[in-house]
Amino acid sequence: MTIAIYNLSIVIAQPIVFIIAGRWAKQVDRIIVLRLGVFSLSIFYLVVLLLGKLAVQYVIILGVLLGIGFGFYWLAFNVLTFEITEPETRDLFNGFFGLLGSFAGMIGPFLAGWLITKLEGMKGYTLIFGISLGLFVVAIILSFFLKRRSAEGKFKLMNVLRWSEITRNWKRILLANFAQGLREGSFAFLIFIWIYIAAGTELALGTFSLVTSAISFVVYYLAGRFISQKYRIKSILAGALLLSLSVWIIAFHLTFTKLMIYGVVISIAFPILMVPFISMTYDIIGKAKHAAEWRIEYVVGRELFLNAGRIISILLFMALITFFEEKKSLPYFIIALGNAQLLLYFIIRKIKL
Repeated sequence: MTIAIYNLSIVIAQPIVFIIAGRWAKQVDRIIVLRLGVFSLSIFYLVVLLLGKLAVQYVIILGVLLGIGFGFYWLAFNVLTFEITEPETRDLFNGFFGLLGSFAGMIGPFLAGWLITKLEGMKGYTLIFGISLGLFVVAIILSFFLKRRSAEGKFKLMNVLRWSEITRNWKRILLANFAQGLREGSFAFLIFIWIYIAAGTELALGTFSLVTSAISFVVYYLAGRFISQKYRIKSILAGALLLSLSVWIIAFHLTFTKLMIYGVVISIAFPILMVPFISMTYDIIGKAKHAAEWRIEYVVGRELFLNAGRIISILLFMALITFFEEKKSLPYFIIALGNAQLLLYFIIRKIKL
């Protein structure tokens, strides 16, 4: 429940900050918003370092602080991604971005798990959070080398959310992002809790991330290279089917081996689903009404629906463990949410670009 409350704090703070960040990105500068995000994330790691073992008493504050950092950072990142890519290069860009993320996922969690296991008490955690803080300081410095990108005009969010006036394709993208959020909300933390419970060590978490990220590294590369616009819908269907099948592996009689098998399956499924889906989202924004003028509003609108799905997912999970017996009800909850990506496919399957 503590971890659920922490994650709920993040996904509630995030959309609020997205709206603020969208306004500032429209009226000030996207690079400054990006820098604010990195700075806020640095503050989060600094606060965790200062709190140490007391951090568990301040999970809501820490969650809000992390949500603020994510809100500023991802708003600016997503707007810049839309601006610097074209329909012909988006699949390649998203594949390469996923590849870099997977490479980081191979190194970071495994190194963290190994250090935490080897060092006594809180020393490992302190070292890892210290390294993380240092990396964010480097990121702040690097952000000063990015060329500033100022914007003009008023921030008109409701223009892209007024259901009676927006295009059918944009409605489908918004609902598809909501469906994506339904799975992400609870699965983002549940899997890692189960791995820790099953294995009893942080090194197991690192091993899980090392294996799954190594597979994702390869699949993201292949997805970026070979999934063209022509095959996007079919690729999304294949990824959705794999994700739906994967939850049956862990729904009943959970073991560390089953969790590893699950990790392997989702490492293949997510790249072949997310690379075309994210590219399709940007393409729809590019063809939407007043795209050049309202591009920031479109990005914010998408994030609001994505986080709405995450919020509902976590609230359902909290209700489940409060009012029902976990061992009996949780498997069915996992199966239901695990099929959210199939819902995503059925929503977007008729989109024509």
